[in-house]
Amino acid sequence: MPAIPEIFDRRAVRRHRDRAAAGLADYDFLLREVADRLADCLPDIKRSFPTALDLGCHGGQLSEVLAGRGGIEWLLQCDLSPAMLAHASGPRLVADEEALPFAEARFDLIISVLSLHWVNDLPGTLAQIRRALKPDGLFLAAMLGGGSLEELRQALLAAEIEVMDGASPRVSPFVDPHDAGALLQRAGFALPVVDTDQIVLSYADPFAMMAELRGLGESNAVAERQSHFTRRAVIQAGARHYHQSYGDSDGRIPATFQIITLSGWAPHDSQQQPLARGSGQMPLSEVLD
Repeated sequence: MPAIPEIFDRRAVRRHRDRAAAGLADYDFLLREVADRLADCLPDIKRSFPTALDLGCHGGQLSEVLAGRGGIEWLLQCDLSPAMLAHASGPRLVADEEALPFAEARFDLIISVLSLHWVNDLPGTLAQIRRALKPDGLFLAAMLGGGSLEELRQALLAAEIEVMDGASPRVSPFVDPHDAGALLQRAGFALPVVDTDQIVLSYADPFAMMAELRGLGESNAVAERQSHFTRRAVIQAGARHYHQSYGDSDGRIPATFQIITLSGWAPHDSQQQPLARGSGQMPLSEVLD
């Protein structure tokens, strides 16, 4: 098997979450907002999910907002960070999304909120999730997409070119929404659905926005990131470019988060099946006319 490229430093991801765990409640607005939107999908599905897994649970925010939705009777929460997991209540397990420790066909529902964008082998992780689902089990996830933090990306790029005549990776290379559906199909999910939405938050300045990212445990964990501290001139130039390009009349700046919502089902004979090739009864010419 070919080696999986190390896009993200998973040890750094864990360290960032460990560091953020104690103060997460002060910065978890985005996490709770996305968790609430994802939980709202469950009442629209006319069935229950007795056994469920919260994959990448942070401090248990999803468990708090579920409020009995989805007919969940038993929820196991797992996270890469032991410090984050210590703030959750109920059944808990330290686990890495890239190496799930679960038996085949274990859960009726696997749900994940803002965690899978730090996975190196996303196709492999999705395949493991599909195997851990019971037949006709549901996978439901929200992750950051490629349009996230574009303002910060462009401001830092301009700052580094101005100050250092070059650029380094400072914002995570998030998944493109157009690729997400293909990844679900590749992992063996039936009836895959991908949706996108945007959440735009407003901050007093870029430093407040970056402090919130740090408080969420979302600091830069790209494997090829610079190992030394960023020069003050780069930070100051980045803040200036951010305000010049995106600041409003009140001096505040926006931060855009693109949210990709994924859903797919573990295959089962009761699910809708595509018709066999050549079984159509109406000529294409009639449809086009």
